[in-house]
Amino acid sequence: MDLLTGLFTTAFLAGGVLALAALGEVLAERVGVVNLGVEGLMAMGALTAIATVAAIPSPTIGFLSALAVGALFGALFAFATVILRANQVLCGLALTLMGSGIASTIGRAYSGMPARATFAPIEVPLLSKIPVIGPAFFSQNILLYLIFIILPVGLSYLMFRTRHGLNLRAVGENPAAADAAGIPVNLIRFAYVTAGSALAAGAGAYLTLTFVPSWSDGVVAGRGWIAVALVIFAGYRPIPAALSGLLFGFITALGFVGQARGWPVAPAFLSMLPYLGTMAFIIVPVFAWQRMRRIMAAPAAIGVPYYRDVR
Repeated sequence: MDLLTGLFTTAFLAGGVLALAALGEVLAERVGVVNLGVEGLMAMGALTAIATVAAIPSPTIGFLSALAVGALFGALFAFATVILRANQVLCGLALTLMGSGIASTIGRAYSGMPARATFAPIEVPLLSKIPVIGPAFFSQNILLYLIFIILPVGLSYLMFRTRHGLNLRAVGENPAAADAAGIPVNLIRFAYVTAGSALAAGAGAYLTLTFVPSWSDGVVAGRGWIAVALVIFAGYRPIPAALSGLLFGFITALGFVGQARGWPVAPAFLSMLPYLGTMAFIIVPVFAWQRMRRIMAAPAAIGVPYYRDVR
């Protein structure tokens, strides 16, 4: 029982990083913009959070500061890709290199420094007493409730149950038709790419304020790329994206438990599990079940800049 509780607790903690970053990427890709800068945004968010709480020991201010920095860099990325119509893949890679480089350079002063303030666990009455799952999920910090309940449900309702959500999806599927219907294509793309970037930086802040919690160069460790892959696996939908993050958190937790309990498996292999899982869950379902090709289909206009004069 204690083993299962610990496994699920670690799974939720590890999965929260990936789920939040994936939710941010869902916002960007649903409006037709591929943001490959998630890794760099997470690095900037992680550093911003640790630097902020070093000066002001408040995890809330640290998290909000990371969101603001992510929104700033996201707005720059959106300006380049949506307004100037630059190549989205190249801009995303540049954002990753720039964000990781800035974080690495500035972060030397904070290397190995533990966070002065972190989000404290909050027990939900009655639910926290449920065997195994109660202590694992309903005795966690407030960010996990935001990541696994409020954001996925709220974004799913927004996208699939409101008129604005219909407009949002139309921009990603057929921006010319959306523009003809009076929908502000560039404004929606700019806003959601910026918001998605803020969530990606928030995932980095979650990493250093909750999961680690400290800063070191390379702390993101490829999680941004996994988050991008999770969006594809989740079919560009918020709730499956959050659940996919939890699934990969469980895989990560298995690696931690295996190393802690001395399983006769090479530690390097256990550390590789999340990355192997990324490849498996993208490739295997498509070959095993042809219908997955339609379920996992990307928005039709993804990665394509919109030129109003050639609609």
